[in-house]
Amino acid sequence: MHRAVLLREAIDALAVRADGTYVDATFGRGGHSRSILERLGPQGRLIALDRDPQAERAAQRLVDSRFSFFRRRFSELQQVLGGRRVQGVLADLGVSSPQLEEAARGFSFRADGPLDMRMDPTQGESAAQWLARAEEQEIREVIRDYGEERFAKQIAAAIVAARGREPLLRTRQLADLVAQAVRTREPGQDPATRAFQAVRIHVNRELEEVSLMLPQAVACLAPGGRLALISFHSLEDRIVKRFLRGASRPDLPRELPLRASEMPPPLLKLLGRGVKASPDEIERNPRARSATLRVAERTAAPYDPFQSRIEPGARWRN
Repeated sequence: MHRAVLLREAIDALAVRADGTYVDATFGRGGHSRSILERLGPQGRLIALDRDPQAERAAQRLVDSRFSFFRRRFSELQQVLGGRRVQGVLADLGVSSPQLEEAARGFSFRADGPLDMRMDPTQGESAAQWLARAEEQEIREVIRDYGEERFAKQIAAAIVAARGREPLLRTRQLADLVAQAVRTREPGQDPATRAFQAVRIHVNRELEEVSLMLPQAVACLAPGGRLALISFHSLEDRIVKRFLRGASRPDLPRELPLRASEMPPPLLKLLGRGVKASPDEIERNPRARSATLRVAERTAAPYDPFQSRIEPGARWRN
């Protein structure tokens, strides 16, 4: 059963108005959406997005006239909203527990299944297809950059050598290869953890999606609207943190000689520091251990994406 991470903290952060319009940009199995609907009145509206067809099937079971679901990437947020301004956007980034736990989806190294890893199995290349055609250098760079894996060179070489003998089609094949190539690992962590994360992020363009979504969320928020973002690994959180920090500063060249009172307001006001799950939640749901919630509020400052430093697709690497 899927448990929404930081559920109370995230919904409280949105400060839901009974008559407001809100976006759940990552519906998953609807835990956050149901909590938002509980706080909305008859005039409130909730718009949910997810690219996973299983999330779409779960959304079809949520029958509520205030609720609308779109099977779209969250990088298509502005297209879905069509210029509508909303009072809050929530995004629970990364993969959901059902995706990880269902062997047929191919996300997990813990159970054997087809080497797929796509959030939308009807779109794009599967992990098996990419690993079958990618050059060794590309595989090495993906595993190094997206998995922060120090044995990326050895893993890439092992993959290329193995695929010359037989196709890599199963998660167990890849996990065994990685285990042989990784000499040491942190206590309690499977040798395949970082490599699987890296391939999954690459196949789904996860970091690019986050970079594209964030400025759209700011553009769609009405003044006073809240942005609540839950990240699960350092690469996602780095993008979120840098974006929020940049958007919470006046959008002017630093060398411009202005008094503090003359500075225009920034696009966002940061609300507190990153929030982590409580020990009780982590005990109930170990996946919450790595989650961080960051929250910001939209100011009344005008947003021009053609002039702002907060641009879609901003680079995430160091």
